[in-house]
Amino acid sequence: MGQRTVSLMDAKRLPRWRQPVALLVLMAAAMPIAFATWSALLNNFVIEMAGFSGIEIGWLHSIRELPGFLSIGVILFLMFFREQMLLVANLALLGAATAVTAWFPSLGGILTITILSSIGFHYFETVNQSLQLQWIDRDRAPQMLGWLVAVGSAASLVAYALVVVTWKTFDLSYNFVYLASGGFTVAAALFAWSAWPNFESPEPQHATLVIRRRYWLYYALQFMAGARRQIFTVFAAFMMVERFGFEVHEVTALFIVNFLANIVLAPLMGRAVGRWGERTALVFEYAGLVVVFLAYGGIYLFGWGVTLAAALYVVDHVFFALAFALKTYFQKIADVPDIAPTAAVAFTINHIAAVLLPAALGYLWVRAPGAVFGLAALMALASVGLALLIPRHPERGRESILTHRSPVIAE
Repeated sequence: MGQRTVSLMDAKRLPRWRQPVALLVLMAAAMPIAFATWSALLNNFVIEMAGFSGIEIGWLHSIRELPGFLSIGVILFLMFFREQMLLVANLALLGAATAVTAWFPSLGGILTITILSSIGFHYFETVNQSLQLQWIDRDRAPQMLGWLVAVGSAASLVAYALVVVTWKTFDLSYNFVYLASGGFTVAAALFAWSAWPNFESPEPQHATLVIRRRYWLYYALQFMAGARRQIFTVFAAFMMVERFGFEVHEVTALFIVNFLANIVLAPLMGRAVGRWGERTALVFEYAGLVVVFLAYGGIYLFGWGVTLAAALYVVDHVFFALAFALKTYFQKIADVPDIAPTAAVAFTINHIAAVLLPAALGYLWVRAPGAVFGLAALMALASVGLALLIPRHPERGRESILTHRSPVIAE
């Protein structure tokens, strides 16, 4: 990267493997190798090696989300670096931090290395979302984003399958698995840096803070998505280990089922979003999550068993795969130069609740775990109401059903 700069129009004449979409595919595969492996081993690692309870795991995830809350800082980096360079650098940081995770089996060590990996992950995701919306044609975006979800799921599936097959067979250590997965991601980042030219969008991105009143519904949906997602990420998997005693290979096997489902369903979801629109897709997702979270609460209230818990975990994951519909909604209503700074602002908004909720709910978890999922169900229900405000055909000047279609002056 850096040998030459190529416009998006000229990039179409490059070999397919060197075009922008090919780089997005590599990114979609490389990031989950490190992040998903870290997630799969995390609950067992912190319980076995550091003696975590719900309180410590809540604090860990609150601190892990601080870089997400500070994703708005990407705007400062845009003043000095190309987005593509930021993308690759943060992928390398995520991989390197993941590789050395097992070297710090204490609360302080785990928190420190988690902060570093989280910076890499959140800044990578902020820039990655921006480049996806800039590099993929609007008409193809739902289908292409669905395929990128499937690619990420397939990469995670390969990594998880290796863990399941080899964890007990070869008596693997946490250190070996973290080093292997993180090292692979670093190698992918180095390859991306050396093999692709710099791609230049015809409309340069604003390198200043951009907050527009007409994006209010997108901001609100991002806030609610962050709150719901964090409850699932922190407590659903933790429940499988704490309540049902899942071991590493069992948690990983559950993740494999998740990713198999996404490999098959994500491209179909992309086609469905393209056909039925973002409003229908998001209402379907959020309504489904209301049911799932209520059922999670029922596991604690009524003693429902591990089979239902595992099934709900898979269904939950499939519903969350529809989140790319929120990206395509924004792509339709946004000014192109707003995409990068708004991605940073949206990530910060998404992580406001993500920073506050895990630590607070960690204390609630030790007293009433079912109440945590009841709160998540209420959040999903509020999200249904917000999604219903999305027009059937959103566009600039028609961002919500409350907006009268008219020429829009940026505000």
